[in-house]
Amino acid sequence: MSPRFQSVFQKLASFKGNFPFGFYLSFRYLLWWVLIALLVGSITGSASALFLVLLEHATEYRETHLWIIAFLPVAGFLIGCAYHFWGKEAEGGNNLLLLEIQKPSENRLPLIMAPLVMLSTVLTHLVGGSAGREGTAVQMAGPLADNLASWLRVKPRDRKLMLICSISGGFASVFGTPLAGAVFGLEVFLLGQIRYNAIVPCILTAVIADGVTSSWGVTHTAYPTVSSPDLDYITLAASVVAGICFGITARLFSWASHACGAAFKKLISFPPFRPVLGGLVLALLIWALGTTKYIGLGIPTIEAAFLEILPRYDFALKIALTALTLGSGFKGGEVTPLFFVGATLGNALFSFLPLPLELLVAMGFVAVFAGAANTPLACTLMAIELFGAGCGVYAGIACVIAYLFSGHTGIYGAQMIETSKHPLLARETGARLSDSQKRHP
Repeated sequence: MSPRFQSVFQKLASFKGNFPFGFYLSFRYLLWWVLIALLVGSITGSASALFLVLLEHATEYRETHLWIIAFLPVAGFLIGCAYHFWGKEAEGGNNLLLLEIQKPSENRLPLIMAPLVMLSTVLTHLVGGSAGREGTAVQMAGPLADNLASWLRVKPRDRKLMLICSISGGFASVFGTPLAGAVFGLEVFLLGQIRYNAIVPCILTAVIADGVTSSWGVTHTAYPTVSSPDLDYITLAASVVAGICFGITARLFSWASHACGAAFKKLISFPPFRPVLGGLVLALLIWALGTTKYIGLGIPTIEAAFLEILPRYDFALKIALTALTLGSGFKGGEVTPLFFVGATLGNALFSFLPLPLELLVAMGFVAVFAGAANTPLACTLMAIELFGAGCGVYAGIACVIAYLFSGHTGIYGAQMIETSKHPLLARETGARLSDSQKRHP
């Protein structure tokens, strides 16, 4: 290189630290991710809108035609065959997406995952399975964003950020909580650490995805604004006790889901037959219980938990039916069932703890999810977005305590333990939750 050009490059290198050049880089970065967020958010929000509309129709039809619950084994066989013969590569679900973020491969996420999980989840709800919707939204968003990345020929670094953004967009659009969705995408794939290099793309994508879903005329459940008493020693102690209960319950939910799945795999070698047996058992249980309050999303029961005292065993029955549904091979998310479990557990704790009913229900709503998904910050923000800022401190206490007491367990076995929850468990740093749960069931 000639001395003249070398001098020019040296000046440019020294110029990078100056304000004008740094402003230019920041503006270019922002412009690029605004464009990507518009694309990913629009696709994700539209997919979630379609899914939520189909889910609403399926739920309405089931509740007015209860005879369809008898077809649980048939639906289970159809879902099992669909994944066994056409969707084996998509069987990993949310864990497949988390693994791709942690250790990117040259293979794109299979596009068939999006329509397959959407139709399977709608069918699960139509016939009376106990499942949620977050997992489906994320599993739709992931492959759509990944194939968009392939079409745009983005760099591997940007592809990884787009996958993280897809999680934020899917979560935000299906629950109407953009801030919680943004942080959830940053928090979920590594236990104990947040990657701030994705914070701008995630917030942009979450806000846009939520806005697109709303623009399609899709509305979300409106929960009451929850006020809270002044924090003192008594209410602080009650919040800690509640958080411990929520954390232990989150651990129970995770254990039940994984144990049920392992039992079905051990008992039945041919995958399509697993949801057949699961569907038969589930249909008999629903008939024996004589109610449909524990199947589907369970939104009416969640809403009732804020207003009246419910049976104390509601949360346990929801855990059992959800573990059976998802463990046997039906499709859907775990998050809304976790909301049900947390809300009804908070309702049950009202008789024992000196906290208002609405506050305990709101705390349980987010804290059990925080413990099961290992996302306390996202869940605290979710409480503020859904129930108002008044309950933020109490929700935050419950979420972090539940996160601690859920241990190294969770609904996402592919989560990597980046920072252990306790110094005595530091040896597990770098392991996946699935491995930790095998050692400490």
